[in-house]
Amino acid sequence: MNGRLISGRYELTEPLGRGAMGQVWGGYDLGLGGRRVAVKLMHSGQVASLSGGTDPEELRERFERECRVTAQIDHPGLVAVHDAGRDGDELYLVMQRLEGSDLRDHLAEWEPYPPQWAVAVAAQMCSALAAVHAVGIVHRDLKPGNAIVRPDGRVVILDLGIAAVRSAGDTTRLTRTGSLIGTPVYMAPEQATGGSPVGPRSDLYALGVLLYELLTGQVPFDAPEPTGLLYKKLHHPPPRVRELCPDAPAELDALVWRLLDKEPAGRPEDAHEVYAALAPLLPRPGQGGPALPLDPTRPFREPMAPWPPRGRTPGPAPTLVVQPSAPLPGPGPGAGSGGAGPGYGTLPPPAPGSFAGPVPGFGPPPPADLSATLEEVRTLLSSGHYTRVADLLGDALPAAVAEHGAHSPVVRTLRKQYAAVLLDTGQYARALPEIGRLAQEYAAERGPHDPVVVQLRRDEALCLERLGR
Repeated sequence: MNGRLISGRYELTEPLGRGAMGQVWGGYDLGLGGRRVAVKLMHSGQVASLSGGTDPEELRERFERECRVTAQIDHPGLVAVHDAGRDGDELYLVMQRLEGSDLRDHLAEWEPYPPQWAVAVAAQMCSALAAVHAVGIVHRDLKPGNAIVRPDGRVVILDLGIAAVRSAGDTTRLTRTGSLIGTPVYMAPEQATGGSPVGPRSDLYALGVLLYELLTGQVPFDAPEPTGLLYKKLHHPPPRVRELCPDAPAELDALVWRLLDKEPAGRPEDAHEVYAALAPLLPRPGQGGPALPLDPTRPFREPMAPWPPRGRTPGPAPTLVVQPSAPLPGPGPGAGSGGAGPGYGTLPPPAPGSFAGPVPGFGPPPPADLSATLEEVRTLLSSGHYTRVADLLGDALPAAVAEHGAHSPVVRTLRKQYAAVLLDTGQYARALPEIGRLAQEYAAERGPHDPVVVQLRRDEALCLERLGR
């Protein structure tokens, strides 16, 4: 299908994904100079069979009407719809093409998910759901695979393709009574049974399941068959969030419990109420931490801040200053995150709240057998491969300990560099134990009020905060 032209305008180039309702292709809008787009194709006969045997022509009319309604919603948390129509027996929907990671993969990469990240994701989704519900649309299939975290941290909800239009004078649905369209794990009980109308509170239930999963790493109910899953939803309470994630705030635990109420009336009234409950738990503008790609707290910490130019890592790029054949330099002006004294790392100041600057009188340079590693580190830093730098330094440490001893100046130099890169790249879970050990060692040698120890304790607190502890 590569190179296929849809409606004489949209050239398809590569498949992006497939689901029960159709396939999504990447492509170009040739009518607008080759703008990159995503094109969803749905064969009307196949969708009709999934929708209770609806007449294909009737389905096409509903699809086009719902696309028109969806296209009226202008919200940064929703994919922009550019065009819709039919091409032979297929329905097509042309959408904005987004870069980023879907929430399912994002959770797998960052597990355990920091509670503050989970709050930021849910709050952004609430904002988008409020816009969707305001025009009478229910998403009906909210789940991690239908949301994407963009590089700047914005969360975007995908796939309103099975949404139902609700209005007093129009009772038609894209699905008919008895059809099971959606994902059972995230589906509200009333949506699965068909016993009650599906409304905005059904989406809030799915949001509760999603939030539960982000916080605990598991869904509240699971069973091998949909019937067993539904029975659990109707008759069993799930484990409380704080039983599985003790670091979660009590207010968040209570909110998730309400969202998962089996009765719609027991859930929050609307997405506005859920957002209001999440708002006190969100980070505030200016709160510390480097600007990381795919960090969902960034839109709250740095609202409207420009994203660095393509090819440049967010925040000042770290520059390794250890030379294999020269002594360590002393601290420069303003070394350390507070600019008030020497820091303990070997990188220049990366961001407020982070450490920098070598410790004076730290000892001799690394020996020649580490020169190759340090040279590779410099090369990787210059090209922006900071995660690989952390891995290289981490791999070099055991060999350095075996050769020089755990408390040698060479090993401590590497450990400081390792902790600095971890912190600067937002790998707080890995940085925390390294910083904690350094803090204990320096406190034992210099006392608890030494500037290096104070800065280490600040960065230890930063890691704990960013991890939601």
